[in-house]
Amino acid sequence: MTTVGIERNQIESAITPPFYQGAGDEMEVFRAAAHRGLPVLLKGPTGCGKTRFVEAMAHHSGRELITVAGHEDLTSSDLVGRFLLKGGETVWVDGPLTRAVREGAICYLDEIVEARQDTTVVIHPLTDHRRELPLDRLGITLKAAPGFQLVMSYNPGYQSVLKSIKESTRQRFVAIELDFQPPPIETEVVAREAGISHETAKALVRIGTAIRKLGADQLPEVASTRMLIIAGGLIAEGLSFRSAVQAAIVRALSDDPHVVTALGELVDSLTTSA
Repeated sequence: MTTVGIERNQIESAITPPFYQGAGDEMEVFRAAAHRGLPVLLKGPTGCGKTRFVEAMAHHSGRELITVAGHEDLTSSDLVGRFLLKGGETVWVDGPLTRAVREGAICYLDEIVEARQDTTVVIHPLTDHRRELPLDRLGITLKAAPGFQLVMSYNPGYQSVLKSIKESTRQRFVAIELDFQPPPIETEVVAREAGISHETAKALVRIGTAIRKLGADQLPEVASTRMLIIAGGLIAEGLSFRSAVQAAIVRALSDDPHVVTALGELVDSLTTSA
């Protein structure tokens, strides 16, 4: 994320604060961990609101949020920084983690299990009493500025032998488990985020809840809150309810024509019975 992008995000957040409504004690746990400078590990299914939760907590605490999306090519240099050639000379450029350490910001590593396992080793000195980041290429060690906090997220459902968080890393974090919000809260979230009526949002949440009850053998992935908001956004743009659900949920969940047909029939039954 560029500096310009961060400034723009800060301006937008000041105008429209991220909306998050807690369903448990997750907000209190996060605040307590932040006050003690403890790292936080967010666990939960894709699209349940982990990123929105971090955005809301950063906004409420008045701290900058620097987000890094985990992927299989992510290296420790991508996090810490590297030397780059600029104007005929070699200069050091801080990575997002180093910037957060210097500035006392929240560094959010999203879906960290997607990154190479050796990448997480670099964060260990930041997650204990030392709160420091060794920059071996520069021969220095940075002390984390006040306010710095490390937050990581992952989806336990995607764990495998090759993709999981090591116990030596996991035990350094305060763990917060998130899930899809109860229907009344999720309805409010979808209505606000998509800009649609409460009744339309309620109908979308009813569909999402029904799909989530299907077994993993029938549907590996479920309808996330993010999907419901996208469908709601299409409805707000004038698309019919059925067309929006088909495009944003049904066809997005599977390429199997039999599964798509079955989901379509489920949606139709819920829509006609509403």
